[in-house]
Amino acid sequence: MSSSLSQQFYTELKQTVLIDPHSHINPLAAASTSLADLLGYHYYTELSHSAGMPKATIEPYDGKPLEPKEKVHRLIENIAPLDNTIQWSWMLELCRDLFDWKEDRIDLSNWERLYDQSAKICAAPGWEDEVLKRSGVESIFLTNDFDDPLAGFDLKRYIPCLRTDDLVFHLARSSVQTRLAKCTGIAPSNLSSLNNAITKLFEHFTKHQARACAISLPPDFCPSEVSDADAETAFSRLLKSGEANPDLEAKATISRWVFWTLAKRCSDFKLPFDLMIGVNRQVYPTGVFQGQDLYDSRVSLIQYSKLFNAFPDVVFPVSVLASVTNQELVDYAWIFPNVVTNGHWWYSNTPSIIQHDLRARLEAIPRTKQIGYYSDAYKLEFILPKFNMYRRILARVLAEDFAVARGWSEQSCLALGKQLLRGNVETIFKI
Repeated sequence: MSSSLSQQFYTELKQTVLIDPHSHINPLAAASTSLADLLGYHYYTELSHSAGMPKATIEPYDGKPLEPKEKVHRLIENIAPLDNTIQWSWMLELCRDLFDWKEDRIDLSNWERLYDQSAKICAAPGWEDEVLKRSGVESIFLTNDFDDPLAGFDLKRYIPCLRTDDLVFHLARSSVQTRLAKCTGIAPSNLSSLNNAITKLFEHFTKHQARACAISLPPDFCPSEVSDADAETAFSRLLKSGEANPDLEAKATISRWVFWTLAKRCSDFKLPFDLMIGVNRQVYPTGVFQGQDLYDSRVSLIQYSKLFNAFPDVVFPVSVLASVTNQELVDYAWIFPNVVTNGHWWYSNTPSIIQHDLRARLEAIPRTKQIGYYSDAYKLEFILPKFNMYRRILARVLAEDFAVARGWSEQSCLALGKQLLRGNVETIFKI
């Protein structure tokens, strides 16, 4: 019974028009132009490298970009070890549903036909609209650098989100200071001007319909309030020490001050503050592009308890990099009114882990405090298979844990599923 009911729920949930609350889409070039844009997704390059494909074959040392067709050819030559992965199933589903691919494999015998077929489809007028229609997507949150002009795209379709990593962790770089001065008209020469520049950014983003501020955080970051006097001294020391040999203690102090100031501005401008917690950068420095970072189990949400307590009016949608941290996230969302579980991020984005983490969340957290999923996609085409994966898991959990185990009606199960897929995105981000 649960199997047929799960399929029924999945069919129904596919009718829900989505708002994707986190992506890396470039709104000026949102859809793919060829198969190279899709196979170049870091999942495929890092997995191929892990399975034995030399980095120099993927990323030539001469720095010259590969021709798109040659790039696809090289990856297909080494793709066979990936056919068991969920990531490869995304590619096959994508090609079937968007490129009318009828075969069950992509290999050296047929890849050129798929390449030419997909390139023709991608080049057709209105392809971007068609991808969104087939994917059932209405709006997509972006990841915007703080100096993004936010111009040239539909702000209702592509919703800005202020990404703040550079401001918090790289303010010692002269390039970041120059960018901040250029986009705000305020040179960050002292703490007051830095504070004014940050306020200017929030004014710019909210004027352009931004619905969130966001940051990716390392496992050793521990936010706390820093007095303006201490921050002023630290910022002066940081500017004097220079980019080549920055004062590390001053840099850490300014990172905490800027982060706390961002939380204050989120309170002032009524924006949620998305926290993506736990990524340890450059663990594998000789890996391929975007295939160098891993989670770190030393992270704990206790590091953020002061933040959650200090800003009760700011909603913090929290993503954790590994399932081992999910139990702690569940408990924090259980207790703190302003902590919300947000999607299944990166290394937690596989079916077995999603199902485990989803069950834990649904068993323990109020239904209004869960953002079910986001695509994290770099190209529009990946939204379809990734959300379909989540909908299948959600349908299975609703069928087994709620309809069968608890005796919920079908209507009640579907209402819960739709709330996780869309309803909570609308209420939490005020869309």
